[in-house]
Amino acid sequence: MARTIGTLAALEAIAERARDYLEQENQARERALAKTREVIRASANTIRAVHRQEFERAGQLLAEAQQALQGATAAAAPYGDVMYAGFIHDAQKEFTEATTVLAILSGRPLPTPEDVGVGWPAYLNGLGEAVGELRRFLLDSLRRGELSQGEQLLQAMEDIYDVLVTMDYPDAITGGLRRTTDSTRGILEKTRGDLTVAMRQSDLEGQLRILADQFTRLDPAKRT
Repeated sequence: MARTIGTLAALEAIAERARDYLEQENQARERALAKTREVIRASANTIRAVHRQEFERAGQLLAEAQQALQGATAAAAPYGDVMYAGFIHDAQKEFTEATTVLAILSGRPLPTPEDVGVGWPAYLNGLGEAVGELRRFLLDSLRRGELSQGEQLLQAMEDIYDVLVTMDYPDAITGGLRRTTDSTRGILEKTRGDLTVAMRQSDLEGQLRILADQFTRLDPAKRT
């Protein structure tokens, strides 16, 4: 009986320690989740500002996202189950995407993972997801008739894909990079086709203008 009482007392002490630990871990998880929501929201707003070419505002929003990401990482770091549950990775990926889009479209140097403050899996996946936003900006450029900018953006998209396709490692290591790379390839192919059609149309319009001008010079009656 004395042994049973001793076992019960030991279990109660263990249970109390377990509750304390799990309560702290749960609180850390809640804090980290709240911060990651801020990261994702600020990152999305950064990209919206970039599309409006409000680069100064985009930089301010990106700084807010970075601060929130640091807070999320600090809260989750002591608890491996929280740190690697997936939502920290997703926030890091969104932040990398916003950072990449702002850097490329504002003409700034591309930041490294150390600059962004994320690991390689999140960084590489964020690069891949940035390609979709570059496509959106490219299509807007085509609608404005800015074909040269479209070519530059397509080159940036191709450069990113050329890097991603060399990362032939298991998804468990890369955070599902193969899926991101496949999606990037599809976006790249569609964008290349859109730009080719736009360039051919521009060339055709230019040739038609030349012919119309020549015809006007040959037939004085057509002159205005």
